[in-house]
Amino acid sequence: MKNGDHLFLVDGSGFIFRAFHAIPPLNRKSDGLPVNAVSGFCNMLWKLLKDARSTDVGVTPTHFAVIFDYSSKTFRNELYDQYKANRTAPPDDLIPQFGLIRHATRAFNLPCIEKEGYEADDLIATYARLAEEAGADVTIISSDKDLMQLVTSKVSMYDSMKDKQIAIPEVVEKWGVTPDKMIDLQAMTGDSTDNIPGIPGIGPKTAAQLLQEFGDLDTLLARADEIKQQKRRENIIANREQALLSRQLVTLKTDTPLDTPLDELQLEPQDGPRLIAFLKAMEFNALTRRVAEACNCDASAIEPAFVPVEWGTDAHGPDLDIVAGRPLTDDALSAAQAAGTLLPDASPDAPTPAALAKARAAFFSGRPFDRSAYVTIRDLATLDLWLAAARETGLVGFAAATTTADAMQAELCGFSLAIADNAKDPAGASIRAAYVPMQHRTGDGDLLGGGLAEGQIPIGESLARLRQLVEDPSILKVAQNLKFDYLVLKRHGMAIQSFDDAMLISYALDAGAAAHGIDSLSERWLAHKPIALKDVAGSGKGAQSFDLVDIDRATAFVAEDADITLRLWHVLKPRLAAEGLTTVYERLERPLVPVLARMEERGITIDRQVLSRLSGELGQGAAALEDEIYQLAGERFTIGSPKQLGDILFGKMGLPGGAKTKTGQWSTSAQVLEDLAAEGVPLPRKIVDWRQLTKLKSTYTDALPGYVHPQTRRVHTCYSLASTTTGRLSSTEPNLQNIPIRTGEGRKIRAAFIASPGHKLVSADYSQIELRVLAHVADIPQLRQAFAEGIDIHAMTASEMFGVPVEGMPAEVRRRAKAINFGIIYGISAFGLANQLSIERSEAGDYIKRYFERFPGIRDYMESTKAFARENGYVETIFGRRAHYPEIRSSNPSVRAFNERAAINAPIQGSAADIIRRAMIKMEPALEAGKLSARMLLQVHDELVFEVEETEVERTLPVIVEVMENAAMPALAMKVPLKVDARAADNWDEAH
Repeated sequence: MKNGDHLFLVDGSGFIFRAFHAIPPLNRKSDGLPVNAVSGFCNMLWKLLKDARSTDVGVTPTHFAVIFDYSSKTFRNELYDQYKANRTAPPDDLIPQFGLIRHATRAFNLPCIEKEGYEADDLIATYARLAEEAGADVTIISSDKDLMQLVTSKVSMYDSMKDKQIAIPEVVEKWGVTPDKMIDLQAMTGDSTDNIPGIPGIGPKTAAQLLQEFGDLDTLLARADEIKQQKRRENIIANREQALLSRQLVTLKTDTPLDTPLDELQLEPQDGPRLIAFLKAMEFNALTRRVAEACNCDASAIEPAFVPVEWGTDAHGPDLDIVAGRPLTDDALSAAQAAGTLLPDASPDAPTPAALAKARAAFFSGRPFDRSAYVTIRDLATLDLWLAAARETGLVGFAAATTTADAMQAELCGFSLAIADNAKDPAGASIRAAYVPMQHRTGDGDLLGGGLAEGQIPIGESLARLRQLVEDPSILKVAQNLKFDYLVLKRHGMAIQSFDDAMLISYALDAGAAAHGIDSLSERWLAHKPIALKDVAGSGKGAQSFDLVDIDRATAFVAEDADITLRLWHVLKPRLAAEGLTTVYERLERPLVPVLARMEERGITIDRQVLSRLSGELGQGAAALEDEIYQLAGERFTIGSPKQLGDILFGKMGLPGGAKTKTGQWSTSAQVLEDLAAEGVPLPRKIVDWRQLTKLKSTYTDALPGYVHPQTRRVHTCYSLASTTTGRLSSTEPNLQNIPIRTGEGRKIRAAFIASPGHKLVSADYSQIELRVLAHVADIPQLRQAFAEGIDIHAMTASEMFGVPVEGMPAEVRRRAKAINFGIIYGISAFGLANQLSIERSEAGDYIKRYFERFPGIRDYMESTKAFARENGYVETIFGRRAHYPEIRSSNPSVRAFNERAAINAPIQGSAADIIRRAMIKMEPALEAGKLSARMLLQVHDELVFEVEETEVERTLPVIVEVMENAAMPALAMKVPLKVDARAADNWDEAH
């Protein structure tokens, strides 16, 4: 190596753990082998090499090596037997990946370096020193503070995850000292991760101040009696030897014996076929394609490599290799059991996610809960111990306790934690749970509810610790309905990093088959009935705010919540991989949580005056209809009473089609009234119109002003991710999904939703997305061609069915074709179509028959979908989401028919829902990349609503349209183009 060369040293062990925690659980499809760390490692390394070889980057390495820890035992354990003694064994899912990552490194044609008795950091320090002495530059690919002592004018660091260079100024900015003083700073502060003692009570800021004052650790220790603060002075003097020991432990060896000389680290060209063979063995299809393209190789002509899998306790554990995809032999199994290294919970015959899921479900079903063992954390020292345990396991059940169920107004009054001593194998290890009260009040003393209850950590300190927990990406937080917690914490200035939601995992697995609330899930999977909120906080008029609940009772309730959630995660998470639904959860569910939370927080402005005027108009319209109804009925009665209305229609007037409910009353459902109206009876039509007006008035024009937030002065709806079978979102408080858009009154309500001053509302709406999805799924050539050419799809359908030219087509003919197009999606019957078009049922039946004759692929799709649903109990969207219809095999013909119609529609409606979910997830990064300040406010089925600065409207519209029209990519290339109409205006109605 010579002057002008550049050495890249990759902290391989750091890469492994960052990849493992950054990438969601991923299993090889062929055999269930966990490979998320291998995937993350390969992608990170490929990007690093690709960028390093790019002339645009400006730094091109001549030499390159990946450095690993050999094992957990090094010379430092001889200096201090408690060094790293607090570390637990690696997660079980990670153990087999250590060896695979070393195979990956060699497949990348890179030196794979480790040394028994030494840490990777020592090897990096030695190579860096030698390269610097040779006049070369060095870049260490890591963000580990332990390596910052090596930074000089020739040696820098690079955090590849954050794309951040770390040179001398960055070290000073972060720690307050130059790199040459980092050893002394770490010796003073210690390191809880490595169990380095340091000097108790000395943190980084204090250490930096002392080093600035005294120069170095030796001088500080020699002149410790000059320190003014008594406690600090006594602490330093008492822990002098401990500080010197800590300095030995943190000092990296720059003279480590090297098995691979520096000059042998020269960066060699990529061996494309060798790397592709490894990637194909791992089944990393996307990376395989990228590598093949970059290396100009034909991946299809390259066979997967033979890659052994090591199931040992660490990278150099017992030699228990299995060929990828093959079970252990009997001899190997016996050895594994004797060594204690068999994958936990897995069946010996099939160490797969399916076996793990089955074993977890059996283990946790009926496992007792001991509420008396739940802990109330009342002091900071105890809380720190729990947080340290959470960091060690990397997994914690979490639940927030709040004063109200409204996330936009809720105040935190506490939080709970649940920890399994062995996060990946809870069998045999109890799950501990605790509650941290923060702002519980006595309820005595004054109108505000009295003072704080005793025995609580001061709010500032408890919030600071809570921030450390929720913002630590190395700890996976598991919650139930996490969007609520996310929004509450966000309003308190915290952004959750690294999370799972047990409710959404259940939803991805069992939409339509079961409920996903914590009570239902607990009873179904854990055979445990949780404490009811009403039993803790009361109900009805006697209900009290949760901050007034006695702390002991609150502990039992909230700690149990976290305990249940963590158990559910252990049971449900393996099923995602076992049932092939990981992608649904990771791509369509979990990423949407922060997106929706931010949308809810933003809210939207309403014009109260518009609503007030409209409320008056609706009231007048309803009053006029009431008079007409009384005249037609021949008497006055309570129109809103189903009993009185039924007696008028079927008793007094003797209208046909009457049917009684289980209570013995006449049914006056909307369908009954619509059927009567279709027969030409005027009274039912007036009743339907009256119901619509009064519902709009009560639900929207009268109610919306009451939803205006007292501080933001905006309306904040709450979205539900797991309330429909098909993946569609719903909204409540208020429900903005059901405002009618095809009536004048509904459009007037939308006109009351306005942009804030200096802004416009942008409405972006998918055009006929469900018909486009149908054309894609059923592969209908005529529909595909029409959409591709931008032809009026309803006119085209009418032309195909009725032989009428598109040019000059009568509006009535197009309307009938439109009704059939949309009706087919929902499995409309001849009876339903006849009512909709006001024609004879036989004529409607002829229309449907003719439709299927012209588009036979649609009938084929419907029949094959019903058959699939009957066999499997579910149907799938084009992105793999499952909608379950367990009653599709019901012996009741009407129940069976309903489920068949729903099953036909679900892949269409669900795929459309998945597409807009993908668009929402991609939207904010796209707007940010375009340096646009637009904010996504609402989602209403196929429509997104934004608030955009007036000066940015022209630049924003194309970005929104592009993201929405390409939302299915790259996962899926639609056979028909998606079309989005986007407009800007002062209110929602004008924008739509």
